[in-house]
Amino acid sequence: MERFFNTAGPQTPDAYTIDPLSRLDLDDVLTLIRQQRYFVLHAPRQTGKTSCMLALRDYLNREGHYIAVYANVEGGQGSRNDVQSVVKSTVDILAEQFRGVLKSNLPLQLRDDVQQVGRDSMLTTYLRHLSEQLPKPIVLMIDEIDALVGDSLVSILRQIRSGYADRPTAFPQSIILCGVRDVRDYRIVLSNQDIVTGGSAFNIKAKSLRLGNFTKKEIRELYMQHTRETGQEFDEACFPMIWQATEGQPWLVNAIGREVTYEMKENRDRTMRIIPEMIYRAQERIIYRRDTHIDILIDKLKEPRVKRVIEPILSNSEDSDESLIPNDDIQYVIDMGLIKVERGKPRCIANGIYREIIPRELTWSTQTGLIQQPQWYQRADGSIDMEKLLLDFQQFFRQNADSWIQKFDYAEAGPQLLLQAFLQRIVNGGGYIDREYGLGRKRTDLLIRKPLTDAYDGPIQRIVLELKIKRGSLDAVIEKGLEQTWEYMDAAGSVDEGHLIIFDRTKEKSWEERIWHRPYQHNGHPIMVWGM
Repeated sequence: MERFFNTAGPQTPDAYTIDPLSRLDLDDVLTLIRQQRYFVLHAPRQTGKTSCMLALRDYLNREGHYIAVYANVEGGQGSRNDVQSVVKSTVDILAEQFRGVLKSNLPLQLRDDVQQVGRDSMLTTYLRHLSEQLPKPIVLMIDEIDALVGDSLVSILRQIRSGYADRPTAFPQSIILCGVRDVRDYRIVLSNQDIVTGGSAFNIKAKSLRLGNFTKKEIRELYMQHTRETGQEFDEACFPMIWQATEGQPWLVNAIGREVTYEMKENRDRTMRIIPEMIYRAQERIIYRRDTHIDILIDKLKEPRVKRVIEPILSNSEDSDESLIPNDDIQYVIDMGLIKVERGKPRCIANGIYREIIPRELTWSTQTGLIQQPQWYQRADGSIDMEKLLLDFQQFFRQNADSWIQKFDYAEAGPQLLLQAFLQRIVNGGGYIDREYGLGRKRTDLLIRKPLTDAYDGPIQRIVLELKIKRGSLDAVIEKGLEQTWEYMDAAGSVDEGHLIIFDRTKEKSWEERIWHRPYQHNGHPIMVWGM
């Protein structure tokens, strides 16, 4: 059976894979275990945490110095603040996992022995009895710990903490808590509405490790496994595209690989060489299909704390008060994997696919409510008549902007989102929009790519649009905008036309003053400037 790119659950032997242990600083992890430390491994969902923990469990058990057990406690999430139920469920899960590793019923017998112990000490007592009766120290990995909430989560953390001083003879030598967020960042709301921080409930944590994304080298290695297995080759130009689209996010890397080698049925012919246009189409299909991983991220956009962080990025706001955004909110969105923060650079969306998903999702209902059809703006050769399209958008914007923008949850980014909804409705007839935006950029760059034939290597129309909010003198905004539009056209290469769109949000101005368009030249290139 041919191996495959895995997009569902932990890695298996029949999937292309990067050695999970190579993604950990194994020396650091082993040192923490030898030093009897309790620590955290966290990373966004679908990053490979579970695969790493399972690989570490198997490695430790092969080495033979410890009894290593992995347990996923997500099942307790449904019981929420029912502490008795969650603690009992956790002990049941641990008993089954220990039984599987030890090939003995002792863990089940010890579980039965603690059933009458109170809910706030049952877990502590169970782990103490296990540690006392087993011949080697225990290394326990608890996955999805942050799926638990409220009183139940606090009880589990405090019971682990209460046995800490008795390690390793009467409590696990090392416990690794695994989840999306660092335990220090938990804000746990109890049933009485008191708030407990994770740091106070679990103040024995020695270190937090964050599992990173794939590197460029690891992406290449993963895809080369497919080439070695099947003989199917990837054009070299595919790899920068995959990196730009994913920034190494493991699920996305595997999803593109699966899409382009298997879901695109014509590419199941392994003599078919994978070229860049196929990668574009694979991205588009993944976005449009909204797989579970993407659906989870989309759902997060509705949360107020996520909106506070994402909205200034979408609107390219230069005057938002960053001090009003709590650091905890920023860290939460980082931990979700939605944004990235690099030293010396402003916050930005984590990767190219998420940059596409977010504005599309925020304008989905708007797109479906627009009556424009792609055919209205297509010339005989299939290309987009952008001047006709923008003239229609101006009229639409004039008549509908106030009422439509009020519908957006992210109203500060409303003008840009409304235009992107209008454009997305058109390119859904066959085309792509590449988007560049972020804090401090003071603009949104859009590159529309419209294939003119069905052939992967056929001609493509390329149009650059630069979106800016007017702040200050119009002449100064145009001058700066022309330079920025030309720079993006130059970077994009082989561009057919460029447009600079300036949104004037001065309420005192009439629409007659705000709606206009006229041609300019910059560095010998024609650029049409539009007032909205």
